[in-house]
Amino acid sequence: MQKLYSFMDAHLVILVVVISLFIASSPALSNEAKVIGKFSDWQTYVRGDKKDRFCYIVSKPKKASLRSRRGDIFLMVWHRPSTKEFDVVQVDAGYTYKKKSEVKLKVGSSGWTLFTRGGNAWALGKDDASIVKAMRKGMRLTIKGTSSRNNPTTDSYSLKGVTAAHRAMNKACGRK
Repeated sequence: MQKLYSFMDAHLVILVVVISLFIASSPALSNEAKVIGKFSDWQTYVRGDKKDRFCYIVSKPKKASLRSRRGDIFLMVWHRPSTKEFDVVQVDAGYTYKKKSEVKLKVGSSGWTLFTRGGNAWALGKDDASIVKAMRKGMRLTIKGTSSRNNPTTDSYSLKGVTAAHRAMNKACGRK
């Protein structure tokens, strides 16, 4: 009886692997991001179909504190038309933020406070549009946060190419 179960288990594993490979290789079934373009220090992506399209621009920092002790660090702005969410600013710190901490985002002389959850930070809804507007006019963006281990970090991003990347994202998600 035990040989029958191990035989069935082996076939079940093979079936799961084959189905997973089929789903991953099928563009219609996978939700893989498609690169729309690279614009200097920013890239534009789209994923999903027309009903649930998700478009975003993303960049990695030019300078980052404690880089060797962190995971992927990036800044993104995204649109999700199906839920009427546009120009959402999101920071991925590459570490878990200190609980109940805030992040300071600065472009030129303008600054905003972002709230944190886990390893992400977001602007308050009313601030997203003003941050994106400043990004499109600015040259550099700085983000300051504190890790769960109480280590302060400062990340600096180039804004070179952000305007062109943002235009491409707007076009891909049908926003003028």
